[in-house]
Amino acid sequence: MTAPTAPRIRVKVCGTTSVTDAVQAAEAGADALGFIFAPISKRLVSAEVARAASLSVGPVVARVGVFLDQGLDEVLRTAERARMSAVQLHGDLSSLYVSEVARYHPVLRVLRPADLLAGADALEAAKEVAEVPGVTLMLDAPEPGGGVPLDWEALRPIFPAGAWLAGGLGPQNVAAAIRALNPVGVDAVSRLESSAGVKNHDLVWSFVVAARSGSSADGA
Repeated sequence: MTAPTAPRIRVKVCGTTSVTDAVQAAEAGADALGFIFAPISKRLVSAEVARAASLSVGPVVARVGVFLDQGLDEVLRTAERARMSAVQLHGDLSSLYVSEVARYHPVLRVLRPADLLAGADALEAAKEVAEVPGVTLMLDAPEPGGGVPLDWEALRPIFPAGAWLAGGLGPQNVAAAIRALNPVGVDAVSRLESSAGVKNHDLVWSFVVAARSGSSADGA
């Protein structure tokens, strides 16, 4: 009798700023690319460049527009212009806002550890967001893109089933993070770069391989 096979984890390479990096990540096996449209980011990309990158990889690879506390019209217009297939939302946003975005695009709703560690009410609120059709949760660091991993052991008892994990992930630690929290997907930025916004293609390949090995280990 064969052991059950672990679900294939999804891998997202975020902070994509060029067609070249998009194509390389897709060739490495990434399931999704992240394009950051938050004006404060040093990995900010224009809708035009993101659109060209989106068209270069085709529909099989998800293209995720990343936004921080931006207006609903801006999010929807930019996602459409850039040919995004999903939207990632950071910031202090109402459940109504998230639900409205989810009417048009699948949503990754980003929470910080403090949002879950604040008590039972915070956990219940997170569960309610996750139950909105088209919305999936992601746990990320207080400073996304800063390269600092989360405390996986502290999160283990409360990590939401079916959530993504981000925050300081790279080739060296992603397998351990997957074994600790069993996320459905993993997301990395800074630990895959030569400099801010410029991907190191060897690190991208290594990250995808390490994530796949981490997800298959539980089903071995």
